[in-house]
Amino acid sequence: MSAGTNMGTGTNMDAGTRTGTGATALVESVRAAGIADLAEKVVASERLSPEDGLRLYAARDLHAVGRLANFVRERMHGDRTYFNVNQHVNYTNYCNKFCSFCSFDRLPGQDGAYMLTPEQVAQRIEAQLDKPVTEVHMVAGVWPKIPYAYYLDILRAVKRTRPDIHVKAFTMVELDQIWKKGREQAGRETLGEVLADLREAGLDSCPGGGAEVFSERIREKSYSNKMSGERWLEVAREVHRAGLRSNCTMLHGHIETPEEKVDHLVRLRALQDETGGFQTYVPLSFHPANNEWSHLPGPTALDELRELAIGRLLLDNIDHVKAYWILMDVPVAQVALSFGADDVDGTVVEEHIYHDAGATTPQEVARAELVQWIRDAGRLPVERDTLYNVVWSADPEQAPAGAAAPVA
Repeated sequence: MSAGTNMGTGTNMDAGTRTGTGATALVESVRAAGIADLAEKVVASERLSPEDGLRLYAARDLHAVGRLANFVRERMHGDRTYFNVNQHVNYTNYCNKFCSFCSFDRLPGQDGAYMLTPEQVAQRIEAQLDKPVTEVHMVAGVWPKIPYAYYLDILRAVKRTRPDIHVKAFTMVELDQIWKKGREQAGRETLGEVLADLREAGLDSCPGGGAEVFSERIREKSYSNKMSGERWLEVAREVHRAGLRSNCTMLHGHIETPEEKVDHLVRLRALQDETGGFQTYVPLSFHPANNEWSHLPGPTALDELRELAIGRLLLDNIDHVKAYWILMDVPVAQVALSFGADDVDGTVVEEHIYHDAGATTPQEVARAELVQWIRDAGRLPVERDTLYNVVWSADPEQAPAGAAAPVA
């Protein structure tokens, strides 16, 4: 399914607007929405304040907010829209965090509970050897009885099976647990020592999940067994200091307030100022099926577009914003490419965490289908690797293969 070029947004800009000659028109186009002064800051590349962020959440004209986000998106990336050929491996659903929003977790012995052996992980990788997969995204539940050696063994199993694959694995929550096991079983006193072991075994970068919302109010209500937002940021800081890149996320569409979301984004921005280690911001949509929060409606498509747009506008120091198509209908992901997003993730292959929560998107898509989705949205498809080096481009002049993805 495709949305058609620029469906319902009217936000794509011509080259004049991108380079500044149309900046006055942009400011005037959002004046009636009451955010012309924010548009002036955006045009001047001035950082938006937390108060500005709250105004963007309160603005009734979503298209006006989208116009500002699209201005930044096109100033940085033009029409370039990134994807990769990847696969997911969720190695276990054993988990003792008992998050209210989670539909994936199980206790050992429960129906549907599983933990893949290293050999089974390798089989998942082997099953895709006929496809040009460049990344495996490997995340799971958190279970304290999993031994330290297991994490090293599954990394080695992946690399033995496909030596050139990039392993993006372990959220900050998982890494915190892995560090505890490393200290207990291998004498690794610091997270830095654990990260060195993981890198030697095959870890190449980290995803950004597990952050949820950096709000103690929400943590106490929903995921009190999970690390605090401050600890998540501490682990991310150590990941970046170890030379690993990561993504960052925010779970939205449940009981959070605009103030809590702005605080979360500003804290991500502050850490990025310090480390520069975040590659991509990915707003994650709450899915209400099969969990303790099933009585909540979940976010609408308009909510998803607003989160992407505000993320693009507040996170001025993070290069990429991803519309994770697996969480939203494909047409919404296409429209999101005119609301600040410049990435749609990848081919995926066998994702369980969000499908257990009721996601109805496909389990995987073909590379050609992703390319067509992007073209139908009026954008330029660019295949990337995990670290945003160009693998293939529909226009080699704008994004030459073998070069780093250009960011203005």
